[in-house]
Amino acid sequence: MRLVLLCVLARMFVLSLDAREISDLNSGWTFRLGDVSNAERPQSNDQDWQQVVIPHCWGWEQAQKGDTNYYRGAGWYRRELKVAPASGKRFFLRFEAASSVADVYLNGHCLGEHRGGFGAFCFEITTNLSPSGTNKLAVRVSNAPQPDLAPLSGDFPVLGGIYRPVQLIETGDACVALTDHASSGVAWRQTSVTDAQALLVATVQISNGTRTTQPLNIEFKLLDAGGKVVGRTNQQILLAANCTAPYCASLEVAKPHLWQGRWDPYLYRGVVELRSTNGLPVDVVETSLGLRYYNIISGEGFYLNGKKYPIWGVCRHQDRPNQGWALSAADMKEDIALIEEIGATAVRCCHYQQSDYFYRLCDQAGLLVWAEIPQVDAIHNTVAFGETSRNQLLDLIRQNLNHPSIFVWSLFNEIGNQPTDDPHQILQDLNNLAHGEDPTRPTIAATCTDKFPAMNKIPDLLGWNTYPGWYSGSATAESVGTRLDSKRFASRDGDYCVSEYGAGANLFQHEDHPKQPKPTGQWHPEEWQAIVHEAAWAGIKSRPFVWGSFIWNMFDFTSDWRHEGGTVGLNDKGLVSYDRKTRKDAFYYYQANWSTNPVLYITSRRFTERTNDLTAVKVYSNADVVELFVNGVSHGRQVDGTNCVYRWPDILLQPGKNAISVRAQKNDQQLRDECVWQYVPPSDPRK
Repeated sequence: MRLVLLCVLARMFVLSLDAREISDLNSGWTFRLGDVSNAERPQSNDQDWQQVVIPHCWGWEQAQKGDTNYYRGAGWYRRELKVAPASGKRFFLRFEAASSVADVYLNGHCLGEHRGGFGAFCFEITTNLSPSGTNKLAVRVSNAPQPDLAPLSGDFPVLGGIYRPVQLIETGDACVALTDHASSGVAWRQTSVTDAQALLVATVQISNGTRTTQPLNIEFKLLDAGGKVVGRTNQQILLAANCTAPYCASLEVAKPHLWQGRWDPYLYRGVVELRSTNGLPVDVVETSLGLRYYNIISGEGFYLNGKKYPIWGVCRHQDRPNQGWALSAADMKEDIALIEEIGATAVRCCHYQQSDYFYRLCDQAGLLVWAEIPQVDAIHNTVAFGETSRNQLLDLIRQNLNHPSIFVWSLFNEIGNQPTDDPHQILQDLNNLAHGEDPTRPTIAATCTDKFPAMNKIPDLLGWNTYPGWYSGSATAESVGTRLDSKRFASRDGDYCVSEYGAGANLFQHEDHPKQPKPTGQWHPEEWQAIVHEAAWAGIKSRPFVWGSFIWNMFDFTSDWRHEGGTVGLNDKGLVSYDRKTRKDAFYYYQANWSTNPVLYITSRRFTERTNDLTAVKVYSNADVVELFVNGVSHGRQVDGTNCVYRWPDILLQPGKNAISVRAQKNDQQLRDECVWQYVPPSDPRK
């Protein structure tokens, strides 16, 4: 009896392991930049190709140097795949992204093509495997411009390559579908959520790869953070041969623990288990879920779960110096940590679908996410462009619908900023598609023009990209306010968010009394960026019809065509340097205004060599009282700085080194900051 029991347990364990196995395919690749004839053929010689590891991309080497002719063309990847066909097994290849068009071949057979540089794609390879178990995988990737493929333009380079992970997924004959726009195959829609009750409708796509009808059991479960089952339902199904079909179930949760953003990002786990009629596991898909509801009340702002919630946002591109788009998990964690540190509550993922891992980090951190497709500057009003645009939106929504952090689907950015075809038909089609796919979230778009007034009222919500004090207007709260007031009635209901604002800053350029610089010029003093943000934030926070704001940008990023601010190939509007090593002054301005952590920071600290003996000292702090010391001598206390800004206007520096320090107290914590400025008189021979 004991032997029989052990055999049964062993069989159950094997079947459980066989339910789904996932292997990373990030090593063992060879690469050749350029088009290579017959590279898809298994016998093609790649012995002299470059050895690479995925994630991998090209184009950044030239783009970072300001070369607008960075390589946009084909590149080939090849590797061996040791997988043998097996009875009762199915095999899939899943690419999280490849830019921009990928053609995938296995043993010389074309598995398919994916058009779009930012969404995942997945192909089944079961019938293409060699009986020997040795297979040759070849992928042609091209980032060459395509007339049917967004983005057609933009202030960022379109790099090439397989720049996100690749996986081999093994399942049984019946499984949760993997090839529905490379989604998880499970969609958890929050059809009704209140403090008292949450109603979820789960839809799972089940695929039968056999020639016979399969009797199966589907179990839907919702588990709390401690692993306790708080909702469960089962279905018995008969799945037709060679068929993929959807099945739905509803689950109710009484008094749900809500996902409260940065305050409390509580996550449940949604589990869909597929079992045979005798209870043995066939497949399982687990998803993190956050239960929440939100709305915007006209003239009041954004509400999360019935409570006023600030949308203090930043924008983020996915590139890094000397690696382009090929980011690691550690890179993304570092970005999230800096966004949390500044006190932001939201992030706009510009201008394209970003990594699923980054969205998951946002779920865990409680950061609201503006998710976007790459319809930037212009569109082509053609059947082909419309089709690829719909597929990009379907990739975005189906792959990411379960992320609680995502609160809007964005349709476009600055259409009309460059010459464009009439955008209305395609954008209205995309808006309808988004509502059909996900009725639980609003659509949004970021605009910068009144050229197409009706276009701005297609999405449910609207954001304005506006740069007072930089590209136009002056850096005063009054000027910012006038600009904001003038945009009020461009949206459907008169409210909107500021989806971009900011100014450039070179960490090594400084000025005592900066005047508004030329954006395309070579002088971008750090002090002016701070002045712009002080004025912008004062104007934004005083207008309740502006329900949120997103700073452009959280990090400096590559812009191949730019040659300004003393650098080439860089948009320097970031609050943090491109390498993530240095927080600019404006970073601390927002941290003082947004974060609950104590902040005390002396601005212009990098302005170490001074030629004026009379200077102002400006400090950012969320303490109530700040005291300044120069060379150990107190220059008095300032109380309740406006928007966390404290100023001492006329401080006399002595020749040589001057020790600048400030002291404050916040939450019973003693704070201190200090720096050294050296004053060199104009007549000093050291000049």
